[in-house]
Amino acid sequence: MKEKKKLSLAMQIFIAMLLAIVMGLLLQGQADFANNFIKPFGTIFLNLVKFIVVPIVLFSIMCGIISMKDIRKVGSIGLKTVVFYLCTTAFAVTIGLLGGNLFKGMFPVIATTDLTYEASASASFMDTLVNIFPSNFVKPMVEANMLQVIVMAVLLGFSIILVGEKNAKVVSAFNDLNDIFMKCMELILKLSPIGVFCLLCPIIAANGAAIIGSLAMVLLAAYICYILHAVVVYSLSVKAMGGMSPVKFFKGMMPAIIFAFSSASSVGTLPINLSCTEKLGAKKEITSFVLPLGATINMDGTAIYQGVCAIFIASCYGIQLTLPQMLTIVLTATLASIGTAGVPGAGMVMLAMVLTSVGLPVDGIALVAGVDRIFDMGRTTVNITGDAACAIVVSNMEEKREKKLAEKK
Repeated sequence: MKEKKKLSLAMQIFIAMLLAIVMGLLLQGQADFANNFIKPFGTIFLNLVKFIVVPIVLFSIMCGIISMKDIRKVGSIGLKTVVFYLCTTAFAVTIGLLGGNLFKGMFPVIATTDLTYEASASASFMDTLVNIFPSNFVKPMVEANMLQVIVMAVLLGFSIILVGEKNAKVVSAFNDLNDIFMKCMELILKLSPIGVFCLLCPIIAANGAAIIGSLAMVLLAAYICYILHAVVVYSLSVKAMGGMSPVKFFKGMMPAIIFAFSSASSVGTLPINLSCTEKLGAKKEITSFVLPLGATINMDGTAIYQGVCAIFIASCYGIQLTLPQMLTIVLTATLASIGTAGVPGAGMVMLAMVLTSVGLPVDGIALVAGVDRIFDMGRTTVNITGDAACAIVVSNMEEKREKKLAEKK
């Protein structure tokens, strides 16, 4: 009887999300109360999730690489993963641009005088490349620089494989540490419903009216594109290359999807994403490599947001984007997705890069900055769903490759 009464984590998070929306609407006009007394508990939960993410990424990638026992296999998986991420991101920004153009006539024309937005300095390609490689063993972990943590994990994993049979004790120790951090993650995730409620309620309290305000059509365009990309691109990928029913995939991903929507953090959703994809049948050695990498470099939802917002900002300034400019946006958004950390608000930095690439005023970001968090919730959900789709696809492809190799022997 006890088993029947126990609600699944996905259902608990969903109920918490509904309660947060109701409470947020009731607290409209009292956003200060929500920010001062409810949001801190959500921040505590997010801090705990961020605390566990670095060791999870470091040890899960290392243990995944060690369990493969073959550097060439790691290279094969890495190549498939990066190609999948770049292709889906290019599709995403294209869908965003098409959606933006279709909705363009319905977008509000907002006055662009007196707009100011201070863009964060964007690093050049060479600087980004240099910054991927750590110069200090501890600093990447302290700063939670996920790309550097991934590079550390890959180097250490390769080194342990190359040491050979002498590494048995080290392998055992790292696997034990991985298990300990995973267990710690489980304990933290039990607090998810409380965290989701406390994070979402203040946002609804502050932005409830803004959602129905002048930017409603821009938000609607972005969300239609988000859903279209997830339903079409991911369903086709999972079915054609992952050998899985899209319905089964989305049903299995529901806890991660709901959590991502509420927290707006790709990196924060990583622990739940690992759990969901493994339950769907993806190999642990692959999910532990593909998902942390995706949380850092795969930004499909963010790419859609770039496309829609670029069209909206251009229309407010009375600028008509040409086809070459749109192709530039596709290329810039795809490349900018690599190296933009999976934390709330990273999309704003990318949007500044995209606008600059086609000569649009960066001040235009001020038009969407007020409701950026609402855009962010949708784009994070798409980002993590894309990571999971990649894990399923790569896992299936590797399984087929191994079967072929076994048959040849």
